[in-house]
Amino acid sequence: MRGALPPGEDRNVFGLTSYLKWLYLGYMSTQKPKDRLELLQGTLDLLILRTLIFGPQHGQGIAHAIRQTTFDELLVEHGALYPALQRLEERGWISAKWGTSTNNRKARFYTLTPAGRKQLVMETTKWRRLAAAIGRVLGPDASEG
Repeated sequence: MRGALPPGEDRNVFGLTSYLKWLYLGYMSTQKPKDRLELLQGTLDLLILRTLIFGPQHGQGIAHAIRQTTFDELLVEHGALYPALQRLEERGWISAKWGTSTNNRKARFYTLTPAGRKQLVMETTKWRRLAAAIGRVLGPDASEG
């Protein structure tokens, strides 16, 4: 079945799964469950908003950009991406209109709105504060001594 994970490997958080390779026949992680990255609530929204700063994009393009930018660490699953896009559109942070993709298919293209840019700045600031605070608690990298 397309998108099915082997038994014991069906855990993901907010529709994002860490993986090393993307298998064509489905959205499967080649990492063991213990090696997957788990994301905090709201992270997918932030990643989508940040991706759209570079211009309009359709859903598949957004997922691909996140995968590529994270060096294949994050896979955005369709079951999480499209509800997130709908939620962001309802909040007025993105807008959508129908267009034609590069492979000549009809697709919805999403654009960051002025309200979405404001939200992106606020969420990025909060995320960086959180990451810095956690970094201070964790201390120096173990390899640093």
